[in-house]
Amino acid sequence: MFSKLKQFKDLRSKAKHIQTELANEKAEGAGGWGKVKVTLDGNQHCQSVSIDPSVMADKAKLEDMLREAFNDGMTKIQKIMAAKLKESGGLDLANDLKDLMGK
Repeated sequence: MFSKLKQFKDLRSKAKHIQTELANEKAEGAGGWGKVKVTLDGNQHCQSVSIDPSVMADKAKLEDMLREAFNDGMTKIQKIMAAKLKESGGLDLANDLKDLMGK
């Protein structure tokens, strides 16, 4: 039982370490030919938004550009996250949890 608790603690510690590393990663997404930009960190939190004043008049178009920029940024940060996880030895939760359950 105590070995299972240690394995769980080790798994939590590894996940926390990876989360801390990812917080330092950044990716910028752009929409509307760069007129709208968002910056996301590796924990998928939006850090900044930049909007060119020339697109402020058309609300629907601005909304589309924001969506485009956010999706672009998410795609980029997910690629960075996948590379970081692979680089750090990965975090295979399915197998790690299966091992914890003894199956």
